[in-house]
Amino acid sequence: MKLANRRTYTVGAVGLGLALLGAGAVPAGAAPARTQTTPPAISEQDVMPHLDALQKIADRNGGNRAFGTKGHEQSLEYVKGVLDKSGFKTRIDSFTYKGTVGHNLIADWPGGDTNHTLFTGAHLDSVKAGPGINDNGSGSAATLATAQAVAKGHLKPKRHLRFAWWDAEEEGLVGSAQYLKKLPAAERKKIDTYLNFDMTGTKNVQQWLVVHDGKEATDAFEDYFAAKKLPTFDIGVGGSDHESFGKAGIPTSGFNTGVGNCLHEACDRIDNVDPKTETTSANAITGVVWKLATTR
Repeated sequence: MKLANRRTYTVGAVGLGLALLGAGAVPAGAAPARTQTTPPAISEQDVMPHLDALQKIADRNGGNRAFGTKGHEQSLEYVKGVLDKSGFKTRIDSFTYKGTVGHNLIADWPGGDTNHTLFTGAHLDSVKAGPGINDNGSGSAATLATAQAVAKGHLKPKRHLRFAWWDAEEEGLVGSAQYLKKLPAAERKKIDTYLNFDMTGTKNVQQWLVVHDGKEATDAFEDYFAAKKLPTFDIGVGGSDHESFGKAGIPTSGFNTGVGNCLHEACDRIDNVDPKTETTSANAITGVVWKLATTR
């Protein structure tokens, strides 16, 4: 693919204008803003700059953002910076796998009943063969855009909201499995549902592949897509980090848009993502997160 034909977006390096991307945090001393009753609409310009940033990080670091590399470290720093500016409480959950230290990023939105947590995640690492912009920069960016929408809309959830960007998924779901292994059983029981997003911007999408497990979330996704007259196909639990949660007895859902071209190859660049599909996916995630967060 020719980079000259690549669609461009307003974005800088890791330390770009995060004040703009982080819009939604309430300044000190200001009156709290009123929460929106419906989620803010996500535009292409809200989500695609995140993918552009991840592409540039890969380009600076040997063409990938894989587990144990500077590319992944800088990807994590980028996402964390956006979340911190948006008012999330973030932390790094580290683990060791085959002698290499990995890092999950966990972000909590203030408020909500922590005994009833809605957990949303995506893996941030790529394979070593390429930058992984659809797999899974797309899911990471759509999840990040959802987190920003929560902040922009000043959401006051009934359920507590937690987000994660997993490391070492491409090594065999390692990051999410390690997180759950360390999480006490009492804390696992507080997670009502886990939503996972892995490849959300596939070109020439035919249908959204919805994980059919936890009934409440599954029904919410099916209702959302039906209302938009978008085709779906039901799939089971497996193939990405929701499998780790399913094995821990936690209801799961989420979706992907199919494998598409360039899976685990060097050509999985930003040109391998369809902006319209990615934007549609980001809005679907936001819509369902908003619905589940405000009901219990």
